[in-house]
Amino acid sequence: MSYPPTAPQGGYNDPKTRDSNWSNQQEPSSWGTQQGQPPYPPEPPVLYPPPPVEYRPIPGYPPTGNYPPPGAFQPPGGYPSPIANQPSSRGDGWMNRPQSSGNCPPGLEYLTMIDQLLVHQQVEILEVLTGFETENKFIVKNSLGQKIFYAAEVSDCCVRNCCGPSRPFDMRILDNFGTEVIHLHRPLACQSCCFPCCLQSMEVFSPPGNLVGTVEQDWSLWCPSYSIKNQNGDTILKIDGPCCTFGCYRDVEFKVMSADGSTEVGRISKQWSGLAREMFTDADFFGITFPMDLDVKMKAVMLGACFLIDAMFFEQRQNNNNNSY
Repeated sequence: MSYPPTAPQGGYNDPKTRDSNWSNQQEPSSWGTQQGQPPYPPEPPVLYPPPPVEYRPIPGYPPTGNYPPPGAFQPPGGYPSPIANQPSSRGDGWMNRPQSSGNCPPGLEYLTMIDQLLVHQQVEILEVLTGFETENKFIVKNSLGQKIFYAAEVSDCCVRNCCGPSRPFDMRILDNFGTEVIHLHRPLACQSCCFPCCLQSMEVFSPPGNLVGTVEQDWSLWCPSYSIKNQNGDTILKIDGPCCTFGCYRDVEFKVMSADGSTEVGRISKQWSGLAREMFTDADFFGITFPMDLDVKMKAVMLGACFLIDAMFFEQRQNNNNNSY
């Protein structure tokens, strides 16, 4: 059985028509031109670079990241570039500093969007073991437990142990960068209601050297009372305390009233911190509430009122326990 000879492929000359001598063969570029056929091999059309791909974000996905502009070439994989600027966080429990406003003293931006403060006094081991009064230290937090300020008393050792809770002192309040944003000054004064001309007070400076308000004790026969005043001496708020400031298994409430005393707008609460802590230390827990829209300067003065109340009514417990031995 015989098969018919196959036809020569396009682009090639018939081997029978070629000369057996390779030196007389034509260049590849001229192959097939004798029969009017196109040269071989035919070159495919140029398709590189590929046509531009327009990026279209996924519907419902937030357009974050650095995406290529429309019409740009998308690299293989199609993943967007990572976000370069991530939210900063110290990771040590401190609150991030909010954006400052024009009428807010530097450092008080933390109080702009806050209506509650938690004041925790630190336990001094030396004071517990020896009974000698040491400089008090406090941590001020927001309602979420994030630290806002660190407060440290500045006083003389002889004054602390001789004058006790009536001692004068200064207190430096620092932010999370270690910058002093509030300075408190308590002058030497009497605590008895028999001396209405020399009552307790606390001056509040923010920034240090700039008076923003004062806390002044009002003369009263039974219940403690205070006035919160601005730098001009105008009464902004009032504080009314209970007749008995000793609280066992309960909180002691100091009501913050409006200037005319008709409306309660907040509270300063001495919180029960446990039997062992209450009996053997003077490290107290306080909670302060005030209106959200209250001036940040008055919020700083409210913080100073909390420290004054602590020094007058809750600082002498440890001293009394030591004297009973």
